[in-house]
Amino acid sequence: MPKGRNTSRHQGKRSSTIVLVLAMLLMLTLVLLMLLALGILSLPVTDDDSPPIQHRFNFGRKDRVSGGVDADGLGKRLEQWTEIMSWEPRAFIYHNFLSKEECEHLIKLAKPHMAKSTVVDSKTGESKDSRVRTSSGMFLRRGRDKIIKDIEKRIADFTFIPVEHGEGLQILHYEVGQKYEPHYDYFLDEFNTKNGGQRIATVLMYLSDVEEGGETIFPAATANFSSAPGWNELSECGKRGLAVKPKMGDALVFWSMRPDATLDPSSLHGGCPVIKGNKWSSTKWLHVEEYKV
Repeated sequence: MPKGRNTSRHQGKRSSTIVLVLAMLLMLTLVLLMLLALGILSLPVTDDDSPPIQHRFNFGRKDRVSGGVDADGLGKRLEQWTEIMSWEPRAFIYHNFLSKEECEHLIKLAKPHMAKSTVVDSKTGESKDSRVRTSSGMFLRRGRDKIIKDIEKRIADFTFIPVEHGEGLQILHYEVGQKYEPHYDYFLDEFNTKNGGQRIATVLMYLSDVEEGGETIFPAATANFSSAPGWNELSECGKRGLAVKPKMGDALVFWSMRPDATLDPSSLHGGCPVIKGNKWSSTKWLHVEEYKV
């Protein structure tokens, strides 16, 4: 008889465990259905021209703008969604991050003040001319106007890095033949880390389309480049690594530091020569600590 009671008790515990698991699965299903109903979560939808489903994720509300002005910026933005580009380095594309009007606004502010771009001397920490970077550029002060404030707030929401940790927006212009050889955005000197510490991430926003060339390339990324969508549309330079083709309004974010706070050498990146057309972009460098301006 005692043996029978033990067996019955064991079966009772097993039944309780099964009931608990089923209850938890039911609750999770109900929560997911509520999120879908409220529009907080949405399922990705693809067509023949879309990137593979495993690389595409939608988040937040899918806003289809039919007219008027966005609540958090200038002009109309199309449907926004994120695309995972790579995990080494960590790189993601936020499609339609900027509106056409916001892109044009940044270019208009920058055009009268463009000058030859420089690079940072890794030994002295000072700016210098270099053949590896042949574009022209300038900086727009952080929080310069409402439109820039809106963009910077959007960047902070996307990256979870406070606005105060960012440098001013750098506006860059590449004409035919101009490029930026592969380089790191993190610093190897102590001079440039005195203000804000190390650069942790970069947000590169494309302000124009480029007819041919001008890709952002990650030659040290670990990925099967030739299987990426649009491979045949890339320039020869773009086929030398993981490449992102410029598209007006899109924003590329990549991390110069790993989650364990070590520098990530796979974040090596460059700008391929423009073959046809013009390339306008805007760069926001984000630091570990507050960057004083």
